[in-house]
Amino acid sequence: VQLQASGGGSVQAGGSLRLSCAASGRTFTTYAMGWFRQAPGKEREFVAAISWSRSSTFYADSVKGRFTISRDNVKNTVYLQMNSLKPTDTAVYYCAASEKVVADRRSEYDYWGQGTQVTVSS
Repeated sequence: VQLQASGGGSVQAGGSLRLSCAASGRTFTTYAMGWFRQAPGKEREFVAAISWSRSSTFYADSVKGRFTISRDNVKNTVYLQMNSLKPTDTAVYYCAASEKVVADRRSEYDYWGQGTQVTVSS
């Protein structure tokens, strides 16, 4: 499966962005989907994940209550709505697909898209 992330940009603290990740190739609906992020000089970290059926979602503690992951299995797209953004959310954001039912660890993801930069200024 090929993944194409978009929607990044520069916003001020408190603002919002919505990231999209379009999937092509193999059947999108059979994959759990996730978002990760990597700030300069830091490890890539888990942000959010959603099961293929949309029945389960998981979030990193740092984004709970501010970010929402969703997916449209007709459009083969997963979204990350990011509200109340903070400067600490600045990072390159990556979408990923897992062949597991649901996955919240980097090692469980099989396919990765290119990143999209999110910059939050104070």
